[in-house]
Formats: sequence, structure tokens, C-alpha cells
Amino acid sequence: MALPENAAPQLVRGIGLLGATSANMLEMIGVGPFITIPILLSKANGPQAILGWLLGAIVALCDGMVWAELGAAMPGTGGPYRYLAEAYGPNRLGRLMSFLFIWETIFLAPLSIASGAVGFGQYAKFLATGLSVWQEKAIAMGACFLITALLYRDIRSIGRLSIAMWIVVLGTVAWISVAGIANFNPHLAFDFPPHAFRFSTSFFLGLGGATLIAMYDYGGYNNVCFFAGEVRDPARVIPRSILLSVIVVAGLYLTMNITIIGVVPWREAVHSTSIVSDFIKRLFGMGAARVATVLILWTTFASIFAVLLGYSRVPYAAAADGRFFSAFGRLHPKKKFPSFSVAFIGIASAFACLLDLDVLINALIVIQILIQFMAQVFAVTLIRRKRPDIERPFKMPLYPATSIVAFLGWFYILVASGWRYIAAGFALLILGIAAYLWRARRARMWPFERLRVHA
Repeated sequence: MALPENAAPQLVRGIGLLGATSANMLEMIGVGPFITIPILLSKANGPQAILGWLLGAIVALCDGMVWAELGAAMPGTGGPYRYLAEAYGPNRLGRLMSFLFIWETIFLAPLSIASGAVGFGQYAKFLATGLSVWQEKAIAMGACFLITALLYRDIRSIGRLSIAMWIVVLGTVAWISVAGIANFNPHLAFDFPPHAFRFSTSFFLGLGGATLIAMYDYGGYNNVCFFAGEVRDPARVIPRSILLSVIVVAGLYLTMNITIIGVVPWREAVHSTSIVSDFIKRLFGMGAARVATVLILWTTFASIFAVLLGYSRVPYAAAADGRFFSAFGRLHPKKKFPSFSVAFIGIASAFACLLDLDVLINALIVIQILIQFMAQVFAVTLIRRKRPDIERPFKMPLYPATSIVAFLGWFYILVASGWRYIAAGFALLILGIAAYLWRARRARMWPFERLRVHA
């Protein structure tokens, strides 16, 4: 039996193309590019790290096609929870796959939100010099609590708030890009070190590490899929919002990053902790740098707002289907939003802010690749071949080449991430499988259905 197409009929479809695209882009243009430029440069030891942005854009576009096809075909709230269940068999292996995604989400949502909040705290230090590490952490945790309070409301008002935040975000990125173009020095931007493009193990590992950071920054083009049950005309809006987000943000990122290192030499930029503020300070002075920092803080705040909005709907969808803890299925009695899920993930995110930013980013990407992204690429093929009953309003172009590129991109990033994060990802996967089997045995679900017969 397939999962119901609308597991939560009480949710209101109140978000259109503009609101969905803005929610995607808010998550994509968060603190990521403002704090990761130095990390990206250090991975490849030079401006050749820009290749990581280009490769990341290709992977994001191909993976976006995967999300667009699945999201248009199954436009219910929950995203991959629903896609994996349907693709792998809703009453068999799909039960395990969807459970693993929820299991992953309980860990990933706080990591994702906390990474933005920690970046928020780091940039706040540019305005309030002398902050201690624990004061930065306190600011990050406070941002998580405030976001949780803002999301404790109905979806229509959230859609309007997202658009307002989005306008300021685009203005910030546009200012940085235009300033960089006007003062661009190609000799600085393309000051490659000797043997920068010599093919070697270190080159490919460095490029893979840079691409991992780029994918962290591109992450968010799929945000609409998590609250698809609240989107109007989802068969049209979901694919368009995803593809628009990837194309626009990729162009903005590449422009912004190349122009920044065309003003701030990369050997200096690699040591900066607030690269955009330093960039604006170099061009316009400290006063303008403070204004830029405020705008970056706004952008970061808007981003974690969008992340919590999307992730809070995932355990809600599973609980509404009876496949997760019932508390997550609670809707606010008047405003009709998943109140418990919003509060739980928001509070967990605040505590995740105690981890270092590098740990948050690497763990976030590796866990997603192992438990979700690779499995989801296969899900497109399984649905095409074994589920003709599922209508697909959007079909990715150049299939299967598109999905193959997405899979190989994720595999390359995984290999380059390092054995410690891969081992931690597999450990979480094994624990998730064990948790599912324990729960399935108690509930007499697959693969323990026969126990129900003999009980």
C-alpha cells in the first residue's frame, strides 16, 4: 500500500512560486559563502579552488533535477521521507529507508541550523570586538531560540516574511558583487601558485574538499520539498523553484567569490574570519564594513529561518503517517503548523551550536550523502521502472546521464571528505538500522510480519 498523497490534509497550501523560490534561496544564501571562502581557498591552496564552485554547481544542478522530478511526482510534506518509502516499497524496504531518513533528520537538522548560527556568532564579533568564544556561542544559541519563536506561526505569514527577508538578501549579495566587479583585479583573482593544476592525489583531494564546501553553500535548493504539502500548484512550482534557485545562486556565488579574491589577495583571504567585512573595509572603509556585516547577519538569520521551516515538516509528516513518534504529529490547534516539531528541532539546534563550525559542515554533508543523496538518485530509477502508477509531471532532461552525474559527484565528495567522517557516517547508519529493527520487531513490521501471524 502506498503512502497517502496528502498525509496531512489540514495543512494549508499557501505558498506560491515566489515564496517557494525565496525559501530555497534564503537557505542557500546563508552565512555559507561569507565564511567558507577562506576554507575553500585553503582546501586547494589557491584560487584554483574556484573549480570546486564550478563542479559543485554542476552537481547541484543535476541533483536538483532529481529533487524536481521526485518533488513534482509526490508533492506531500516530508520530502525524501516520502520519496524513499515509495521508491523502495512502502511496506517493505521503503519502511527502513524512510525511517533512516527521519533518523538522519533528527541529527542533521540541528547540525545544519547550528552551522549557520555559529557563523552568525562569528560575524557578530566583527561588530563587537573582544567577544569570547563562549559569548559567540551564546549569540548563536540565542539566534536559534529567536528563529524558533518566529516560526511559531501560520504558513501564510511565514511566506510573506520569507519574501521580505529574501529581498534584503538579494540586495546584500548584489552590493558585494557590484563592488567586486567595479574594483576587480584579474591579476589578484588568478594569481595561481606554481603547479596549481598538476594532476596528483593532493590535487584531486583538494578539489574534492573544495567541492564539499561548495555543496554546503549550495545546499538549500531542495528546501521547498520539505514543505511541499503547503505549496500551491506543486507540480509546476516545485521544479521551477528548484531550478531557478540553483541557476541564480550559482551565478551569484561565482561572481561574488571571484570578485572578492580579485580585491583581497587570496594569500590574505585564506586567513580571514570575516572575509566579506574585510573586503568592504578595504574598498569603502570601516563604516561601510559595519553596514555590510549587519546585512550579512540579516542574511544568515534569514537562512536559518528557512532551514528550520523546511526541516520541521519532515518528522511531522512521518508522525502523521504513524511511522514516527506521535508527538511530532501535533498541529497547533488554531494556526495549523507542526508546533512540537518546530520547538524540538529549534531547541536541539541551539545545543548543537556548542560544536565547532568545521565539524558541523563536514558531518552534515557526509551523513546526507551516505543516508540520503545516493539513495535518492537510485529512487528516481526505481520509480520510473517499478511504479508506473505514480504520475511524473516533471521528467528530468538527459536521463539517465543527469542522475549518473549527480551520483558520481556525491561519491567523489564522500571519498575526499576523509575517513573519520565516513566512519562516523557509517556508525550513524548502523545505529539507525538497529533502531529500526528494534522498533519493527516490537510493532511486527517488515521484516518481522510473520511474527504477527505466529503470535
